Amino acid sequence: MALVVFLRGVNVGGHRTFRPSELAKQLQHLDAVNIGAAGTFVIRKRVSQAKLRAELKKRLPFDTKVAICDGSDILALIDAAPYGHQSPKPGIVRFVSVHCAPARAAATPVRLPATGQWLVRVIGGDRRFVIGEYRRHMKTIGHLGKLDGLFGAPVTTRNWNTINAIAKTLRR
Repeated sequence: MALVVFLRGVNVGGHRTFRPSELAKQLQHLDAVNIGAAGTFVIRKRVSQAKLRAELKKRLPFDTKVAICDGSDILALIDAAPYGHQSPKPGIVRFVSVHCAPARAAATPVRLPATGQWLVRVIGGDRRFVIGEYRRHMKTIGHLGKLDGLFGAPVTTRNWNTINAIAKTLRR
């Protein structure tokens, strides 16, 4: 099965910028497919995670945390339909955060902030993924940053639409 790569904190606010399409071209020997601009790739050729990490380190112009998971994990997540089959309410964004290192499971659900109107709501997760929703608001990014501490490991976050795009690529 293919591997899925999630780079943390790239192409955000002018920091750690690069062209994902160029990296995918450099990784064409691994049959790499770029998904969006946030540093998400599907690697369709069989390669060990250690070898893939070495390739990324050699080719990226900066250091960053990397989460790699089996494509089958993404497909299982999609098939589990954690949000059901309803569309989100206006102003609500569904997300999946992927752990960049081994993490502890946290009790869910979680609301951030804990009082008042929530900006980030974690509805589920495990040692690999955090599943939730956030409101479009200026303070949301700060609350998403608290997920690292909540789970004891750095995470990188993607919109649910990106996860669906990964699944489509995996099923081709």
